[in-house]
Amino acid sequence: MSTAEGIQIRAQIDGSSRDVLTPEALSFIARLQREFGPTREALLKKRAERQAETRQRIVEAAVDLHTTVGPAQTSVAAIARRAGVQRHTVYAHFPDDATLFGACSTHWADVHPFPDVVGLELAPALDAVYRWYDEVEPALVLFARDTHLYPEITAGRRQALASVADALAAKVSRRKAVRAAVGHALAFETWRSLVRREGLSNAEAAALMAAFVTSA
Repeated sequence: MSTAEGIQIRAQIDGSSRDVLTPEALSFIARLQREFGPTREALLKKRAERQAETRQRIVEAAVDLHTTVGPAQTSVAAIARRAGVQRHTVYAHFPDDATLFGACSTHWADVHPFPDVVGLELAPALDAVYRWYDEVEPALVLFARDTHLYPEITAGRRQALASVADALAAKVSRRKAVRAAVGHALAFETWRSLVRREGLSNAEAAALMAAFVTSA
């Protein structure tokens, strides 16, 4: 039997009611499916997998550019070139900047998770945050520069950091001044001032800010 004949027979069988077919006929159908190609379900699954892979390449390409030149300097054409796709493919997956920024933010956070410090005492918590700032500083500088492009994502990040500050401050005192001091200690700008400009180590900066908080 030729391939064309097999495909034609399979199409005829697929269009009939399989409830009335004999076991031998069903076995023949299974052999045809194995010999002459995947089922519609398998084809759809494969297509979905390719689309997901393409989407992930686009996200990774965008994140690479966002963390090297910054979101403001990243064009759709540059993302498409890096991902190895056409511009219309980028738009097909991400029709606007908000969806693209959201996907990039999620991917970046998955790769660089903020440290879980809520269960720690203040000094080790600050040290963990400061070490994280040390690792991701170049990206955070670019994100801070271009915050106007994604205000909702920026607001979400600030709210998440505020929740951490609330939890850490509550271990020290419920006083407003303490909460303000913890918020200041957790700020990326505070870390940069103490470590990059004043030359302290992460541990020294964390100890200094912990002492600052307890004296508030």
